[in-house]
Amino acid sequence: MAAWDLPLWLDSLTRVADSTRAVYARDLGAAVEWLAEEGVGSPDEVSRRHLRRYLAHLDQAGYARRTTARKASVLRRYFDWARRTERVVTDPSAALTAPRGAATLPKVLTADELDALIEGAARVESNPVIDQRDRAVVELLYGSGLRVSELCGLRTSDIAHDGTTITVWGKGSKQRRVPLSEPAAEAVTKWLAGGRSRLATDESPSEVVFLNRRGRALSPRDVRRLIDRRSPSPTHPHALRHTFATHLLDGGADLRAVQEMLGHADLSTTQIYTRVSRERMRDVHRTTHPRG
Repeated sequence: MAAWDLPLWLDSLTRVADSTRAVYARDLGAAVEWLAEEGVGSPDEVSRRHLRRYLAHLDQAGYARRTTARKASVLRRYFDWARRTERVVTDPSAALTAPRGAATLPKVLTADELDALIEGAARVESNPVIDQRDRAVVELLYGSGLRVSELCGLRTSDIAHDGTTITVWGKGSKQRRVPLSEPAAEAVTKWLAGGRSRLATDESPSEVVFLNRRGRALSPRDVRRLIDRRSPSPTHPHALRHTFATHLLDGGADLRAVQEMLGHADLSTTQIYTRVSRERMRDVHRTTHPRG
């Protein structure tokens, strides 16, 4: 995030209250993290298309239109500063507006889609080592609700000795512990015991759990590719996190507990999943009840 000079930009906001500055920092930090997962590492690499896709992502994730509009405003403010300070040649956020459509709920995978991601990869992946790694990745994303960046940064020392929990380093370097499902624990154990050493090289980071085919730390782009490879229909890795949260609430989990497991700073961010659960119940009623 150093390439974005976030502290310098925040210091330039001399007429902004501290509380507002903190919100701006979170908004821009979230955008930078999403852009990093898209392979964009600095402001001069950002295009208008990147920003429109980010706003569409927020809309799909269920953010209120007012929140998305605020985030768009923060991006315009940052890139205007970046242009004036010659960090970018042209402002990709010029005239950028938030989507006007009604906010949509996060995508939740069906049982068949989950089965295809977890079990159905043999038909597309002939390398058993890669299949073993990919299965462990999918089990963790769904079984523990990790963000892709959190999964890529996972280290062997973050896994509890009894294999029941993992320590996750989330946004803002905040640490939390999340449960490890039995299928995920089994898949990760098998990967670490056998497959990982077959991809590792002398230059491989010794503590990183997941490696790519070149023996380097698995990147968010690698994760998107493996999800694309395993899924019969277009699926974003974040959909597994949405599905994790929704299935917990469907099963009666406490909203605060789900918030803690997801690492959300604000409960309102987690509450979107209660809407998803209600919609799912209505769908079940409409499709299965004789008078639905």
